[in-house]
Amino acid sequence: MKSGREIVEILEAYDLTGSYRAAAELAGCDHHTVARYVQLRESGQSPEARAHRARPIDEYMGKIEELVARSGGRVRADVVHRRITGMGFGGGERTTRRAVAQVKARFAAGQRRVFRPWIPEPGLWLQFDWGEGPRVGGRRTSLWCAWLAWSRFRVVIPTVDKTLPTIVSCLDSTLRRLGGVPAYALTDNEKTITVEHVADIAVRNPEIVAVARHYGMTIRTCMPADPQSKGGSENTVKIAKADLVPTDANLLPEYRKFSELEAACRLFTEEVNARVHRETRRRPVEALAEEQTRLHPLPGKPFTVAFGTTRRVNWDCTISVEGVRYSVPHTLVDTRVWARFHGDELIVTAVDDDGPTEVARHPRSTPGSPSIIDAHYPTRASRDGDRTPKAHTAEEAAFLALGPGAAAWLVEAAAAGTRRVRRKMADACALAKLHGADRVDQALGTAAIAGRFADNDLIRILAHQAAGTAGEATRASEAHSLQPGTSAWARFGTTDDRSNP
Repeated sequence: MKSGREIVEILEAYDLTGSYRAAAELAGCDHHTVARYVQLRESGQSPEARAHRARPIDEYMGKIEELVARSGGRVRADVVHRRITGMGFGGGERTTRRAVAQVKARFAAGQRRVFRPWIPEPGLWLQFDWGEGPRVGGRRTSLWCAWLAWSRFRVVIPTVDKTLPTIVSCLDSTLRRLGGVPAYALTDNEKTITVEHVADIAVRNPEIVAVARHYGMTIRTCMPADPQSKGGSENTVKIAKADLVPTDANLLPEYRKFSELEAACRLFTEEVNARVHRETRRRPVEALAEEQTRLHPLPGKPFTVAFGTTRRVNWDCTISVEGVRYSVPHTLVDTRVWARFHGDELIVTAVDDDGPTEVARHPRSTPGSPSIIDAHYPTRASRDGDRTPKAHTAEEAAFLALGPGAAAWLVEAAAAGTRRVRRKMADACALAKLHGADRVDQALGTAAIAGRFADNDLIRILAHQAAGTAGEATRASEAHSLQPGTSAWARFGTTDDRSNP
């Protein structure tokens, strides 16, 4: 068999001389060789094509093809060689291996899956998938990665879980960043999207169907192992992880806070959407402006599942989430709100006629440590521990009518555990008839400040005030004590002490 270069030289020599023998002398070969290559060229066949020569294994090729087809291309060549040797084949195993390799190659070519290129149209397809995110404070995170198939506009949102409220929230945020709703959303077959498969037919989650109906779109799932339907979203995940997940290759620092990861995702999407895409040769942000004319308008209100799970507000202005109590404004008592975790925070949303409103935001807490915000409760006229006396009988009303000093005396006397309080109140009312209500009220206020609640203390204070020597009330100093000292024990055990009888 001549090489390609030798065949070309032979044909050039024939074109130059027009004679088989003359060309054979120039090319250094037999004139029959020149004639064969010239005839192959004139008949339209390739001069390099080798003529099939009969081989001893040809009569066993049918059996080899049968064994390869029955095994699905998995049968080994040594097994085939033993089978055809038993049938009378006398050739070597090397010949069998070559024949089996040729048959397997033809079989694989017939079984190969052929994919039609997916040519997206503007305004039709949105793809999203999940990727493993970096750890934040030792906790795992996930990356919601979505993109429009035509404009290649990407959206990456970090989350701490993959629950249905989180999916709906990410979907709503993505659609609002895109400025419209495409006709279809394509994703993987997760339990939040597809509950099961029956006869290779995906059964949708009823809740995700309601979400799709709210936004006016259809959610579809990709075919298993189908690169044409999965490739786009998976490529977005790969690109996002390459830039966001800390590895030895990109040398990114470890994310300490969830807000840092959110900022990194926003920066990534801004950069990737502003640079020219290698396939479309356009910036995705520019292509999005054109695709937005084909998108459906967004509904005014998000789907309520996007706000999380519903909670009833208790009478103490709190809701319970994962065993932890979080406060909400007191105006929402006995109403229903929505709560969901976003990173390290709990977001509480209330929906009224004007639409959804964020009413509270708490840092994530643990059971046994409630998160209470004082601003969620109404202001009170009196603080804890300050009680305002309220009369329920005529005697109590007569005493409190003396003035604020009487009320102060009652509060302090009660706190000190004074005995016979009602009798002393009656005595004060009797003294008010003799000395006047103002003087008695002043004396009661002085007694409350000085802490004097004995039987005759009020009369002594009135007499002191009547003498005109009223001054600042004094209290015993901490430097003075009525406790006997220990100086008498200083000589205990000494000689002088023993000499005394």
